[in-house]
Amino acid sequence: MDFKEIKELIRVFDKSELNKLKVKEGEFEVAMQKGFEGGTVVTTSAVAPAAVAAPVAAAPVAAAPVATEAAASVAGDTINSPMVGTFYSSPSPEAPAFVKVGDTVKKGQTLCILEAMKIMNEVEAEFDCKILEVLVSDSDPVEYDMPVYVVEKI
Repeated sequence: MDFKEIKELIRVFDKSELNKLKVKEGEFEVAMQKGFEGGTVVTTSAVAPAAVAAPVAAAPVAAAPVATEAAASVAGDTINSPMVGTFYSSPSPEAPAFVKVGDTVKKGQTLCILEAMKIMNEVEAEFDCKILEVLVSDSDPVEYDMPVYVVEKI
């Protein structure tokens, strides 16, 4: 989790009605708590690999080569996920996808929705492009900076 994501997490947490929040991502952990006069307390730490249960530790190790292979096999320009979340290609299950292969996209046009912590975040194109390939399916989890679309810049 990078600094921008932590900062956004703190902002969302401060506006929420939650009193406590704990997020673990691999070896990284963030814990937040409200309820005292000083505001929000944020604690971050790196969890030692030995402290993680064996089944939990095995899952990230198995997933890492898949993500690395996918990133290495993508040729050309890509649009990557700006955050960790769940990918949705349309605003609702019955609605058509925001974009599909072959579409020409203008800068600022919505490409997809990434759900993170029950918040729906629209991902917009940062440049004009043509969609060549969609690398993830609806409801698939995506990692930060993971390629989502292969594009050709216009």
